[in-house]
Amino acid sequence: MKLLLIHSDFIEYEAKSKAIKNPEEVDEERKKGKMDEALVAFIAVEKKDEKNLQGAIESGCEEIEKVANELKTQNIMLYPYAHLSSDLARPKIAMEILKGMEEKLRERFNVGRAPFGWYKSFKISCKGHPLSELSRDVSPKTEKTAVEKEKEVKSYWYILTPEGELVNADDFDYSNYPELKILYEYESKGTRRATTEPAHVKIMRRLELVDYESSSDPGNFRWYPKGRLIKGLLERYVTEICKDLGGMQVETPIMYDIDHPALSEYVKKFPARQYIVRSDDKELFLRFAACFGQYMIAKDMIISYRNLPLRLYELTHYSFRREQSGELSGLRRLRAFTMPDMHTLCADIEQAKAEFKKQFEASMRWMKALGLDYEVAIRFVRDFYEENKEFAKELVRLVGKPVLVEIWDERYFYFVMKFEFNIIDTTNKASALSTVQIDVENAKRFGITYVDSEGKERYPYILHASISGSIDRCLYALLEREAMKMNKGEKPMLPLWLSPTQVRFIPVGQEFVEDCRKFAEELENMGDGIKVRVDIDDREESVAKKIREAEREWIPIIIVVGEKEKESKKFKPRFRRAELDDGKEEYTIEDLFKLIEKRVRDYPQDRLPLSIFLSQRAKFGG
Repeated sequence: MKLLLIHSDFIEYEAKSKAIKNPEEVDEERKKGKMDEALVAFIAVEKKDEKNLQGAIESGCEEIEKVANELKTQNIMLYPYAHLSSDLARPKIAMEILKGMEEKLRERFNVGRAPFGWYKSFKISCKGHPLSELSRDVSPKTEKTAVEKEKEVKSYWYILTPEGELVNADDFDYSNYPELKILYEYESKGTRRATTEPAHVKIMRRLELVDYESSSDPGNFRWYPKGRLIKGLLERYVTEICKDLGGMQVETPIMYDIDHPALSEYVKKFPARQYIVRSDDKELFLRFAACFGQYMIAKDMIISYRNLPLRLYELTHYSFRREQSGELSGLRRLRAFTMPDMHTLCADIEQAKAEFKKQFEASMRWMKALGLDYEVAIRFVRDFYEENKEFAKELVRLVGKPVLVEIWDERYFYFVMKFEFNIIDTTNKASALSTVQIDVENAKRFGITYVDSEGKERYPYILHASISGSIDRCLYALLEREAMKMNKGEKPMLPLWLSPTQVRFIPVGQEFVEDCRKFAEELENMGDGIKVRVDIDDREESVAKKIREAEREWIPIIIVVGEKEKESKKFKPRFRRAELDDGKEEYTIEDLFKLIEKRVRDYPQDRLPLSIFLSQRAKFGG
């Protein structure tokens, strides 16, 4: 903000014509003004003031008030004067700041303000003493972001055991819980910055699942057919879980007006993470969660206590977050990602806790479906923890092993409690997947209310739930955990329901390709609703090479077909993991189907996304 401060005998002005498309609306009386013995503040609101409107108002008023006190004048005239700067704020913002300054200064002074957005004639008589002409370049007072506040708030770390014992984290015996120790050390002392490439990056490219997109912004990826299949199955399954919980699926915009009163306050907490889009005279930000759209829906709803708990769910394609470049690390941390978001409105804290527990259990169901080992972190504001110790113990008993507990003395953000299910990767970093938070702030901020049994309007508690966390990060977690198994000499494999190819037939010669096709067709059509994904390696390569390449692709079930198999229609499959084998010496097509069916029937189904014949497939990636 630029200020030119003139101590005047008088100032008078008259608005003549519009200077911008949509100037401030003023009646004929307000088009003219005069003030005697006034400090005149010529003001140009600048771009830098847009980052913190309230901070700009406070800084500008502070400078004007300081000079007014030195001059011992009670009269202040605020005069919009764009000519002081070449880097002006948008008119809408400038108007908001000028009105805010007028309102604040009126608390102590007699204040006038010339209309904004008009060409004006004016006359002024400057008193001509040493303090009668001053200029100031004012920056808005900085409001601390949520990230900055988080760094300032002291964390107290504990381990809570299933027996209900709360142990100082530094004193806990981690002998049987090495990954819990890694989680504690990472959360309390670690950094998000990536120093080495995690193992999943090479794997996702080699398996032709996902790859970098050099023509886009970093942290935006291309998904190949096999990767898109996995992503789609994950999306469908988490949606099923949320619908089982009672989530009503909605769809909301991906961009929002950065000047919206409630949204702007929320967005300021993450000022460096926004993608900004300009449309006409508006600036919009790309959402980094589905919160905003669901808040807007809930604000416009008519909700009774009888409707609670009420759950809105959206699978966001996509959410955007401009993470710092040093933090970007394959699928672990992206700038564009798919995030299932559910918001649950609850009448009171007991209802919120009951929903929190259900969503905690749903997250456990999710992690089990992915076959992932995980470590739990639960975070509390201290007052809330002291009032809800038994609830915390109940959650830990559900997990059945010790969890990391973080406690803050004060609430620095909108929630009083949250949990995260974390996985440890090959670089010894922890990443959160499933998470739920109890929000005590945003219902009031966004005007979300319900009517209680006595007919009074109340603000609900809001649970923010992402049962899976980022879908992209789930694939990262799967690949990283399998990479850790590889480091131990174990064979890696995706869960059977997520494996792009579940069964591969390998003919010992070209004369058996047609037999393989018939077996594949029979297996694919065996069951109603179950889609077994089968392919055939019909390339003119040796059987040994075909088996090696199937192993490199993590194919769960490999079947070699020759004369014996053609005649008997019985097979001796190579199972990638022992738990896939039902213990038979030989398997018929029906046996194979039953084996697969019982392991995938509870999960979404989809067909093979590529040609059934490997000879007909192009290679994705260079």
